[in-house]
Amino acid sequence: MDVEGTAPNRAQLTQQAREWLARIPAKAQIVLGLFLVAAVLLALHTVMAGKDASLHLALQHTFRSADVSVWIDDDLAYSGKLKGSVKKKFGLIPGSVQGSLSEIVPVTAGIHQIRIRVVSDGGSSQQSSLSGDFVRNAVRELSVSARPSGLSLAWLATDAAGSPSGQGWFARYANALFLTIAGSIISAITGFALRELPGHIRARQVEEAVEDPKVHSAVTGQ
Repeated sequence: MDVEGTAPNRAQLTQQAREWLARIPAKAQIVLGLFLVAAVLLALHTVMAGKDASLHLALQHTFRSADVSVWIDDDLAYSGKLKGSVKKKFGLIPGSVQGSLSEIVPVTAGIHQIRIRVVSDGGSSQQSSLSGDFVRNAVRELSVSARPSGLSLAWLATDAAGSPSGQGWFARYANALFLTIAGSIISAITGFALRELPGHIRARQVEEAVEDPKVHSAVTGQ
């Protein structure tokens, strides 16, 4: 690869881009900027609206160290590290190793299969799965007990749609805000185009008429 030839090409392209932007009228630059902002807001809305429910993973384990992975319909949705420590009985007597993990995983509403695998640092692996129905703007809590002897999963009470988690509340109102702002920007851009486009076309015709007498005759009807 010619590294020496690449840098001048990039510099030339950058310069050409700056010159092109300099030729764009200030109003058109504002409209272009608003259009890009609207596109970003719509993209954020699409991403956030795609995951309209939540899985609350509440995991208790007895490993000093292990890796946990969560799949939703065979798609890896979360992976992390489990850490445990020795809990003393009565504050004095060393007891067993205990640890916990609480994680919120966004999902789409509907029925999904949840599969969880825990792999200890010693190399032992255990996994289990179950299906659950996720309601829009609601949270389902999955209790997981991970021990060297086995892995157990159980659904707990579902958070009703009327009492969504903080993340669900934010997602709903953020989506509405994004749509409102994007709609306002698109309306402003449309109104600007309807006002300015005829004048721009006339100005362009006048410039061409000045440069070419034949065009001038066609424009004036002479």
